Amino acid sequence: MSDEKRPYRMKRRAELEAETRRRITESAVALHERVGPAQTSITAIAEAAGVRRSTVYRHFADEETLFAACSSHFRALNPPPELAGWATIEDPAARTETALRELYAFYGRTHRMYDSLFRDESLVPAVRRRLRDFHGYVRAAADVLMKGRKLRGRAARRTRAAIGHAVAFGTWSSLTQEQELTHDEAVALMSTLVESASRR
Repeated sequence: MSDEKRPYRMKRRAELEAETRRRITESAVALHERVGPAQTSITAIAEAAGVRRSTVYRHFADEETLFAACSSHFRALNPPPELAGWATIEDPAARTETALRELYAFYGRTHRMYDSLFRDESLVPAVRRRLRDFHGYVRAAADVLMKGRKLRGRAARRTRAAIGHAVAFGTWSSLTQEQELTHDEAVALMSTLVESASRR
């Protein structure tokens, strides 16, 4: 190989490796969403990506590195609402309504994946570790919605419980998937619950 061609071929090889890694990651994400992590095998990922099992292991030495890549890829395509934007809304009721509208829209876009992840959370340690960030995000969302309410004692506990219930994925799922409310109806119902709980 001439010295002139070597950099080009090295660059091309790196591009092909990156493309293979991306294809494996996308295949794993699709399978996690469709059948769940517990039912997703390396063989299935390899077949979906059009590569050998050994190629999957070459790019992802263990389950943790594969799940890290899948999580990063999924979050990049489906970022959750920014909490900082909610914090700038001074009126607590308006803040809650805006937050629930954005959060429920996010749940609507991503519920197939989260249905699978929550179903397998107790079965797959890597899923349990990855969902810690999600649970932390939901707790932080509740913190933002509690700010500025100036409540104490029983009213504060009651309001915090209502907010925690309103922002939970399971609440969105129950209202929209099982009870068949529209997103607007679910937002209105939970906003009313929170404001009712905050009354002294």
